[in-house]
Amino acid sequence: MKIRANGMHYAALNAAVRDSEETDIEISGCGGQRYLGAGLADRKIFVYGTPGNALGAYLNGAEICVDGNVQEATGDTMNGGVIEVHGSAGDATGYAMRGGKIFIEGDVGYRCGIHMKAFLSQHPAIVIGGRAGSFLGEYQAGGTIVVLGLHTDGKPVIGNFCGTGMHGGEILLRCETLNVALPAQVRAERIEGPGSEESAALIREWCARFGRNAAPYLQAVYYRLTPNAENPYRQMYTPN
Repeated sequence: MKIRANGMHYAALNAAVRDSEETDIEISGCGGQRYLGAGLADRKIFVYGTPGNALGAYLNGAEICVDGNVQEATGDTMNGGVIEVHGSAGDATGYAMRGGKIFIEGDVGYRCGIHMKAFLSQHPAIVIGGRAGSFLGEYQAGGTIVVLGLHTDGKPVIGNFCGTGMHGGEILLRCETLNVALPAQVRAERIEGPGSEESAALIREWCARFGRNAAPYLQAVYYRLTPNAENPYRQMYTPN
């Protein structure tokens, strides 16, 4: 099914996607329509243009591929599925994400992965090709965030206050030197390679989706950020 979205109201566009009997849907001319794919489990959606806020909110197994940038709150509270962005993403990408995977070719804004969490087999992941803004992984309770640090133009791969309130999960930063101050409750470990097969698999998938050779990324230096065992936030959220 093909939908030309130019000037189409977001509610009408979402209804057309939701009510379609076809599983593969192509949307062209997207210009800020919100909530695309919200809650869907059985669609594969290709978007050309710039979707609005909350793309894939509560996504429950569908796959969304965007040829362009995305705005704020992409993957808000998503349960499962995949969001692939051939561009950059705004603030709060993966907000309260609790399952599935988000792959961003470019950069992300502030508060990516805020309140991200994991439970049993649900292990959400965000892989960012460029750099991340401040408050990456704020209050993170689970899951994995990877920042590959491409095209940073000499800037640090992350902004300020990374991992503030972090009490679970991990953040992997591909960089030779970590030249940004971290909150006291975050532990940073310099490692050769991504550190686990699960993280390596995420990086290989990111490379496959965006047409890159995985070898340089798998052999690079990373900083692995995890909550400090003495983290007061961890003591608040986990049993002693």
